[in-house]
Amino acid sequence: MRLNKHISDTGACSRREADRLIGEGRVSVNGMRARVGAEVGEGDTVMIDGQALLQRTTAPGKRRHVYIALHKPVGITCTTEASVKGNIVDFVDHRERIFPIGRLDKDSEGLILLTSNGDIVNAILRAENKLEKEYLVTVNHAVSQEVLRGMSRGVPIHGQTTLPCRTSPLGKFGFRIILVQGLNRQIRLMAAHFKLRVKQLIRVRIGPVKLAHLKPGQWRNLTDAELRGLLPGQAEF
Repeated sequence: MRLNKHISDTGACSRREADRLIGEGRVSVNGMRARVGAEVGEGDTVMIDGQALLQRTTAPGKRRHVYIALHKPVGITCTTEASVKGNIVDFVDHRERIFPIGRLDKDSEGLILLTSNGDIVNAILRAENKLEKEYLVTVNHAVSQEVLRGMSRGVPIHGQTTLPCRTSPLGKFGFRIILVQGLNRQIRLMAAHFKLRVKQLIRVRIGPVKLAHLKPGQWRNLTDAELRGLLPGQAEF
């Protein structure tokens, strides 16, 4: 098994973070400094910063990993970097080592998923999965049908045109938008293209997972049905 996967499976961190730790020389296998891309076998002793990893164990009928839905408040940053004040990991303060799936701007709020399973992150985020993300947006000026049609057709940002999306009005100064991509600050830049400034942005759905009645700062475990919707064909969670 690849060393980074072995570390991720213990719940210590994600594969990406494991590669970073390995590259910094903080991981050893059987007392020897490990290299990125190394493999480990049964009986090998893996240590991070001199501390041996404990293999995750699972009671029968229980999940190996953590999957939660959080209503992220404004001001919380979607990073695992402990040096960043207000980082999402410290905010949730879960007993397991978890990390966010994707991002939600610091100035935005709403639904974000977190997990201890590094193997599923790319599966959920891959563009070809066409996972819908739904947002409620309030802006500083009235929103016309022409603007909504323009957004739905695609807007030039980051040197490319956004994929077609679905939009609908929400009162005079708001709109609902459903995307299947997640470019950096995408909705804010799409609004800015039409001379609109976003005042509030709330993500209310990711695929089959809805924000529903979660209040800012609250989180819950995902249901089996939600996990099957996010990861069709996955054998175990």
